[in-house]
Amino acid sequence: MGDSRESLLHRKNKFSRCVSDAQDELQSFRSYLRWMCVDQSNIWTTCLSWFMFFFFAIVVPATSHFLLACSGCDNKHRRPYDSVVQLSLSSVAALSFVCLSGFVRNYGLRRFLFFDKLYEESETVRTNYTEQLNRSLKILSIFVIPCFTAESAYKIWWYASGASQIPFLGNPYVSDAVACFMELCSWLYRTTVIFLVCVLFRLICNLQILRLQDFASVFQVDSDVESVLSEHLRIRRHLRIISHRFRAFILWALVLVTGSQFSSLLITTKNSSDVNVFRAGELALCSMTLLAGLMILLRSATKITHKAQAVTNLAAKWHVCATLDSFDAVEGETPRVVDQESQVFPEESDGDESNDEDELDNTKLIPAYAYSTISFQKRQALVTYFENNRAGITVFGFTLDRTTIHTIFGIELSLVLWLLGKTIGF
Repeated sequence: MGDSRESLLHRKNKFSRCVSDAQDELQSFRSYLRWMCVDQSNIWTTCLSWFMFFFFAIVVPATSHFLLACSGCDNKHRRPYDSVVQLSLSSVAALSFVCLSGFVRNYGLRRFLFFDKLYEESETVRTNYTEQLNRSLKILSIFVIPCFTAESAYKIWWYASGASQIPFLGNPYVSDAVACFMELCSWLYRTTVIFLVCVLFRLICNLQILRLQDFASVFQVDSDVESVLSEHLRIRRHLRIISHRFRAFILWALVLVTGSQFSSLLITTKNSSDVNVFRAGELALCSMTLLAGLMILLRSATKITHKAQAVTNLAAKWHVCATLDSFDAVEGETPRVVDQESQVFPEESDGDESNDEDELDNTKLIPAYAYSTISFQKRQALVTYFENNRAGITVFGFTLDRTTIHTIFGIELSLVLWLLGKTIGF
């Protein structure tokens, strides 16, 4: 009777952790989504969200491109690369907005950010993940504000120097001010939506990194193979969920950014192109924005994959240390914790090592507490399991690790050299 009551109480606590609350840890993040008009918690905010998307991501860029072409302007004020800029930003922003809307609509904000699973984690993981959620908005501003500042300086100069001559409000000064303001709002909206999805992906990957770092502690204590295996299976399941949710976004982001960069390279390397900071400055800023977002995605995926695969090295090292100490125990020696002075393989310091060495990938020997309760066969089976079940972020079966990044870089470089050979004879 007592066990059933305790089980019901445990289920109640689990359920209460999953319930959304207006005053929970996502309060500031929800207010930010509402301020950005991407909140889709009800029918009214959903309609407003889609209206703002169509207005700032489609209507304003199209109007700006066709009405403010300024074909009669001088060389400094012409915008021959505006079509590539607007299409690139709008296409990636549309991809980000559609994916973010689908995530929030299908899973909810708490479930999408894995806050409903935090009750299963340690207090350290919960605290650090909440802190990283609060820091994510600051990271978002670090990427958005410099881009918006540079774009604002360019647009203000472009309008203030008299490039626009379309007085659609009757007064040319008022028309220029309104057009400049709408273009800046459109740029801010699109870049923020792009970086928002990238930063959220980085946040979710950081949660798995925190869990892996917490998981590494099981090799420092007297652990059970079954508990270690079940915890690793749970981590692999969450990594598969993340891969399944973001695989289409990562693939299409890579395709769209690659297409944007090659279009920019093609039109700027033609014989008739006149490239200078006034005409191609906005194109360069757009390229840096898209590449920064793509780098956030690839770096986050590669980092979590590296951490997940480092568990194999950690388990193998744990197995070796436990086996060495078990042979010492058989010979009659008293088991002891390995310290710096009595290591079988002493460490060498070059003076360049970081003080915060990675828990999953370091050169320190592991105190072997497990040999007395875990047999050699169990440890060997666990290491074999880790070797044949490497976890990480995948995109339709392809693991995003360093090898994959090198392959992508090689393909991109080959295409760049081929395109340069067709345009400037490189």
